[in-house]
Amino acid sequence: MNSMSRLAVVISLASLFPLSATAAESKGTVEVVHWWTSGGEKAAVDVLKAQVEKDGFTWKGDGISGGGGAAAMTVLKSRAMASNPPGAAQIKGPDIQDWAKMGLLDTDALKDVAKAEKWDSLLDKKVSDTVKYDGDYVAVPVNIHRVNWLWINPEVFKKAGIDKAPTTLEEFYAAGDKLKKAGFIPLAHGGQPWQDSTVFEAVVLSVMGADGYKKALVDLDKGALTGEGMVKSLTELKKVATYMDVDGKGQDWNLEAAKVINGKAGMQIMGDWAKSEWTAAKKVAGKDYQCVAFPGTDKAFTYNIDSLAVFKQKDKGTTAAQQDLAKVAMGEDFQKVFSINKGSIPVRQDMLQVWL
Repeated sequence: MNSMSRLAVVISLASLFPLSATAAESKGTVEVVHWWTSGGEKAAVDVLKAQVEKDGFTWKGDGISGGGGAAAMTVLKSRAMASNPPGAAQIKGPDIQDWAKMGLLDTDALKDVAKAEKWDSLLDKKVSDTVKYDGDYVAVPVNIHRVNWLWINPEVFKKAGIDKAPTTLEEFYAAGDKLKKAGFIPLAHGGQPWQDSTVFEAVVLSVMGADGYKKALVDLDKGALTGEGMVKSLTELKKVATYMDVDGKGQDWNLEAAKVINGKAGMQIMGDWAKSEWTAAKKVAGKDYQCVAFPGTDKAFTYNIDSLAVFKQKDKGTTAAQQDLAKVAMGEDFQKVFSINKGSIPVRQDMLQVWL
């Protein structure tokens, strides 16, 4: 048989027996830019990816690590400038409005799913306002994180002669001194700008209280920003910094968390997403680690909301995939599994009933 005859046979067979992949062709693709890349975080987001793919859609994007989202934001900004944004991107709550004002977020993609799934009744108004622009949903809220936590390795505390978690800054300093003397890193800290901000905000909350914190860091009140409370906050921050890991500059937060988990450091100031690392390490809360409010902040709650904003796409076929992503992310099953893995609070207000 000559080559032309063989080609004719191949073409004929192909027309009679289409490739099996065609029958299972994806219903649409959603590319997701995010920074859920640490061990515990990846386990959590893999649940979302698996469900989207189970629904017949294709998920693109493995996560971009570094800088608490700074690296991912750099990629997102460059792609937006090139008129090639992803279908969805992890964006912190306050920044959603800025992206929407630039006309980059899709105000129509989530309308039907939000109405059908009754998001307005499921979400607290503060949450829904965060992910809406001019009354339309432009992002899917995934979870709520409390930020002002102090993570402790109780075995390290015991070896250093510390019998309880600190509840005041004075007790925090005393614990730090004992940890230093015993040869441990008192405070694991990566020294990246966002990590510095996390510690700064915790100290401001401790010194100035919730009202003072809001005036200074939310309302940007000049009097609060330049007053005695802020001066004292900066003084205390300087002292807190003396207990930080001297080798931690520029380290990702999860690498610093590992130092507490592995018994090299006694404490870490980090949001509740740190639980994902303890969970991934098979550690048990209350036994292998303690998680308490940063000293002086037990009656206050600073938070941020993880959200997936949906971007306008040239290919309107992407909309179905964006909608499925949104439906799964707001679903009861994912909300429960994700928050257990991530250490966060579900955004759905009915989750207590679901949990029980």
